[in-house]
Amino acid sequence: MTLDELARSRCRPRKGAQDALAAADIQQHLHLLPGWQLASSRQGIEKEFRFDDFHRTMAFINAVAWIAHAADHHADMRIGYSSCHLHFSTHDVGGLSLNDFICAARVEALLGRD
Repeated sequence: MTLDELARSRCRPRKGAQDALAAADIQQHLHLLPGWQLASSRQGIEKEFRFDDFHRTMAFINAVAWIAHAADHHADMRIGYSSCHLHFSTHDVGGLSLNDFICAARVEALLGRD
């Protein structure tokens, strides 16, 4: 699978341990996402994004919010003047699901990274 194929995949409701990704699948998908890493809690993936100013940061945040709303899968965000930290996890599976990687891939596509 490529980053583009992952970004074009569809999020779907995922609930319970049966929808949690195995460690090998997590590593395979993480390898596709430049700069993303496992959260220290190992319950999510995260990345810090940097921008030139507040307006670009807010434009990015609004675009990520639109992606999250359309996918019905939402990131935790920490926002600063010129940065945004994103953290994706799937609370209903108690860890990571394919939805986390799909949304992260869409964020990368938003920035023109493939």
